[in-house]
Amino acid sequence: RPFHVEPTNIVSVNDDMQRVTDEASAMNKRIHYYSRLTSPADRALIAPDHVLPAPDEIYVYSPLGTAFKVDSCTDGYGKNSSLVTIFMIWNTMMGTSILSIPWGIKQAGFTSGIILILLMGILTLYCCYRVVKSRQMIPLTDTSNWEFPDVCKYYFGSFGQWSSLLFSMVSLVGAMVVYWVLMSNFLFNTGKFIYNFVHDINVTDIVPGTNGSNKVICPGAASDQPPQNRSVMFSSGNRTGFELFEQWWDKSQTVPFYLIAVLLPLLNLKSPSFFAKFNVLGTVSVVYLVFLVTVKAAHLGIHLEFNWFTENEFFVPEFRILFPQLTGVLTLAFFIHNCVITLLQNNKNQENNVRDLSIAYFLVGLTYLYVGVIIFASFPSPPLSKECIEQNFLDNFPSDDIMSFVARIFLLFQMMTVYPLLGYLARVQLLRQFFGNAYPSLFHVLILNLAIVGAGVAMARFYPNIGGIIRYSGATCGLAFVFVYPSLIYMISLHRAGQLTWPALIIHIFIILLGLANLIAQFLL
Repeated sequence: RPFHVEPTNIVSVNDDMQRVTDEASAMNKRIHYYSRLTSPADRALIAPDHVLPAPDEIYVYSPLGTAFKVDSCTDGYGKNSSLVTIFMIWNTMMGTSILSIPWGIKQAGFTSGIILILLMGILTLYCCYRVVKSRQMIPLTDTSNWEFPDVCKYYFGSFGQWSSLLFSMVSLVGAMVVYWVLMSNFLFNTGKFIYNFVHDINVTDIVPGTNGSNKVICPGAASDQPPQNRSVMFSSGNRTGFELFEQWWDKSQTVPFYLIAVLLPLLNLKSPSFFAKFNVLGTVSVVYLVFLVTVKAAHLGIHLEFNWFTENEFFVPEFRILFPQLTGVLTLAFFIHNCVITLLQNNKNQENNVRDLSIAYFLVGLTYLYVGVIIFASFPSPPLSKECIEQNFLDNFPSDDIMSFVARIFLLFQMMTVYPLLGYLARVQLLRQFFGNAYPSLFHVLILNLAIVGAGVAMARFYPNIGGIIRYSGATCGLAFVFVYPSLIYMISLHRAGQLTWPALIIHIFIILLGLANLIAQFLL
């Protein structure tokens, strides 16, 4: 009698084979992704050991420099649960922009600021959804290993390839410049706090501010005051040593140059993968900032007055013509479009990608709203004006504020570990395109790093305005990756399929015009 195979057994065998095939496919995708990020001689991102034997350990590298490992969070076949996917997207998007959100709300007005955060979140989410779908609309047998720059190259040829490289470099270098400005700020305030504490020095600057244990200051109002307008009390030491410290420890004149001695050698390392281990500090920093904001608001109370179109001494109108400054910041705050495909491709249930992406965007928007609204609402007006809210809201707390000191320490260390990763990704993207090698020689790498570091030092020295830098770089790279490319690719794919309609054409042209207007407005306001 011929051997009889039950249909249920056939199904079981087929399921097992399919599961093994899926596992191998997922593994190959990960190996391919790592190998594309670097040259064969440089093993910083080439198929780490954890990729092959242990699919439950995953490193995620974003073009913005976030790198973190998720341990024991997969299903055993290299796939992430929806919860892990949502967390990775949230963790990747949360960055330095959170420090400038309160300032952006002040520039736009309280009511219009809240509305713009919601609208920009929805708009960038839709464009991100279009990025995710763009690869699926290509009529090729296998595009599973493609990233968004590959999609741009497919539709726009070499122009798409080089332009995506250009705008990606804008986002990377812009992030590195912002990091240098912030690191200079945090290092200056940290050093000042430690020196005054060790030498038991009490410095009272003549800066408008509140009294009490939860002091809030207005540094901008004191920018024109001479340095003699302060009182200094010495319990130990002498005035000469203090004045010498003040001379050699200046936020814009000296501290940005001190960072070169630490960070330039780290940028020249062939493998920066060691620093990825510390990126959990990014999550810790954001959580601590939320905690700091909550505690400060509980002590300061709520100070709001609704003036819809008129401005008075202490409050700003609800709607202001400077609102594009907030949209520029938000473009970078919600920017994940050039790495979202990578983050979603290991989602266990691909049919949940849209849902998980939407939840992640909702959580990011909620975090920005909470920090921005609470800082703006609790800012003590009167006696201070809302105009005093700084581009980095931590600057509104004096250097001797303990909670702000801890926040600066967290952020300083976290940024010093992320900065080499950003430099590495910039090196990989640029030098591989021109020389076919991410590390052609120490000379090539040193020249590139000197240019990047020089840009950071120059900005920290002459234009230490992180809100301005963020909005310019965000509007520039966002024009391509958020507004133009996703909309054009969607319209082209619909046209080729004969499904392009007038409503779809008008809507997506309007989105492109919004991105263009957002960029132009940054230079006009």
